[in-house]
Amino acid sequence: MLKPEFMKNKLLSAAFTLLLPCTVMQAQQNSEGLTLSLKEAQEYAISNNKSVLTAKTDVLASKAALWEIISSALPAVEASGTFTDNLKLMTTLLPGDFFGKPGTKVPITFGSEFNSSASVQASMVIFNGPLYIGIETGKLAQKLSEENLQKSELDTKESVSSAYYLILVSEKSLEILNGNIENLKETLKSTRSMYAAGMVEATDVDQMISNVTMVENSKSSLERTIELNYNILRFALGVPANTPIRLTDSLENLTGEVNVDALLAQEFDLTQHIDYKLVEGAEQLSSLSLKSQKASVLPTLAGFYNYGTNGMGDKLAEIRWFPNSMAGLSLSVPIIAGGQRYARIRKAQYDLQKARTTKDMVTDQLLLQEKQLRYNLLNASQQYQSQKDNIDVAQRVYESMKNKYKQGMASSLELTQANSLYLEAENNYISALMNLLQTKLALDKLLNNM
Repeated sequence: MLKPEFMKNKLLSAAFTLLLPCTVMQAQQNSEGLTLSLKEAQEYAISNNKSVLTAKTDVLASKAALWEIISSALPAVEASGTFTDNLKLMTTLLPGDFFGKPGTKVPITFGSEFNSSASVQASMVIFNGPLYIGIETGKLAQKLSEENLQKSELDTKESVSSAYYLILVSEKSLEILNGNIENLKETLKSTRSMYAAGMVEATDVDQMISNVTMVENSKSSLERTIELNYNILRFALGVPANTPIRLTDSLENLTGEVNVDALLAQEFDLTQHIDYKLVEGAEQLSSLSLKSQKASVLPTLAGFYNYGTNGMGDKLAEIRWFPNSMAGLSLSVPIIAGGQRYARIRKAQYDLQKARTTKDMVTDQLLLQEKQLRYNLLNASQQYQSQKDNIDVAQRVYESMKNKYKQGMASSLELTQANSLYLEAENNYISALMNLLQTKLALDKLLNNM
């Protein structure tokens, strides 16, 4: 079961798996840093993400691997040549009967001082079952590498979006704390005046000082969190840690783009989800592997043609050349392999069975995820609206209690409690807003809207 917090946890792990270089798309980059909308940040990361660049390299490598396999089925031509200077010719003994000297051995020298040869041979595979299946496998591997690139791009967009949201939400929280600190300092000033007039006790002043200190500590902690979030985004964009970044999109704009009804009405096409495509491709690869193992028991037929010439002579200028040529077929028929081929076929069958089970499992997971994400989005939308309304109520209560406190009709403890409730309402609103954006992002990714 997916939880509302799963996207935030996923961000922290995904952000540190991104390694990105440096090319600017539509973002404005200068000596002062980067100015980015959410869309520009995604495009910047897609162009520079090292994991994306690695995936692009894998696509190129798969194309090269495919051509390597195809070239094995194309005609091959090779040429060779030799030149030999026989510094000392070989001598052998022949019976003297051949030369009218019976009973003796006569030394005879064979060959010529210079020997040379040149030949050209063309060959081509006429039939090889595993080779042709290998070509089909190479085409599928190239397709899967392109789908892996698509998945890498989607993951990168998701990580950048999550970091972008975190920064905006954190800065919104900081804005709320700054406003609260100003109010508390104003109240502290009033409390000190009231204490000087004998209207409140010293403990009330201490309570107000404690409240200000507590909120200022929270502000310092939040500022460090904001810088951490910026570093996550910088890391995702592949820029140095000290690079200034200015975000041009606002929470109001991004929240206004959330159309819950439209998202909930959009149908989910399982076959177009990238994870389904990848496991489907893995199943097809396993099927081709089984075919290849079965085809290994088939014979291999190849044809060849060779043309050459040999040259011989005792002087370079008097070498005599004698051409030769031949054509033929070669047939290789596997007979016995000690059970090795059978074992490989069985293993390929098990791998195919495993791939089919994985495909079924991913299908079930995606269908369950769809239902859960739709529920999460609907619930997040309702929580967001509810918390938005609660802020107005909590703020009115706080303002009322502050006025009562100034009039001596409420204690500092009551004012502190009202302020805590107001801050809690603000925090709940920010959390609901973040949850709404994250659940929309998750459903957008599932529905291929990114």
